[in-house]
Amino acid sequence: MKTAEPQNKLSSAKEFDFTTRDFDRVRGLIYQRAGIALADSKQEMVYSRLARRLRATGIVSFVTYLDTLEKQQESNEWEAFVNALTTNLTSFFREAHHFPILAEHVKQRKEVSVWCSAASTGEEPYSIAITLCEAYGTLTPPAQIIATDIDTNVLNIAAAGVYPMERVEKMSPERLKRYFLRGTGAQSGMVRLRPELRKLITFRQLNLLSDQWQLSGGFDVIFCRNVMIYFDKPTQGKILSKFVPLMKPDGLLFAGHSENFLYVSDALKLRGKTVYELGHSPVRRSGK
Repeated sequence: MKTAEPQNKLSSAKEFDFTTRDFDRVRGLIYQRAGIALADSKQEMVYSRLARRLRATGIVSFVTYLDTLEKQQESNEWEAFVNALTTNLTSFFREAHHFPILAEHVKQRKEVSVWCSAASTGEEPYSIAITLCEAYGTLTPPAQIIATDIDTNVLNIAAAGVYPMERVEKMSPERLKRYFLRGTGAQSGMVRLRPELRKLITFRQLNLLSDQWQLSGGFDVIFCRNVMIYFDKPTQGKILSKFVPLMKPDGLLFAGHSENFLYVSDALKLRGKTVYELGHSPVRRSGK
């Protein structure tokens, strides 16, 4: 006779037991460490991604794995834990309407400084670099791009600047020829950003929840697209309050298509579709 499965099991016939309590512990730890609020619907994703960490570390249960994390706050496994749970969906010239606005905003400036706060695998900062090259009509524009991400794995990919051809198949032939080098031999089917573009970008790890960001500020533009959707309102307010003093008085902040910062901050006003500029009121600290 079959008996009912325990109520707290999230999965059956899986390699590792993963209970509701395990999932709640994961949610608490990733929120504490990275500010990411995981929805109930992410249970299977969490299991799939962290099961790889259990295999890699040789740990036989989620309870032991999470106990180890909590006891060893400085362990390198924390980085792997955060990397595993970070979503890195991106593409070249995603939300394309932003880039003409960027070009128009910077083209009369003698120097330009841009911060891409969620670099992922590099498509966004390289799209910014291409836009700046086109705005100034040179491969060496007077520009500095700081590109950061919490995930060190994707930053390594971004810094290399090498991608499968499929990633750039929607790009115009003119852009491909001007800004990319085609691979040959073992690298056939791959493209690499020209060294001039890679020199425009400094890649660094940065956790948006850190108390100090080690950034000098003075940014003409900040890109923070499709990042805030993973944070709750108080966390969004905290991050936006730290963006504001880093922006030049006429600086722009680009958001993702599903993000609305007006409900979080009084310090920003909408300039265009998901494009913000500074207002004059302080950020709402409560995030309400």
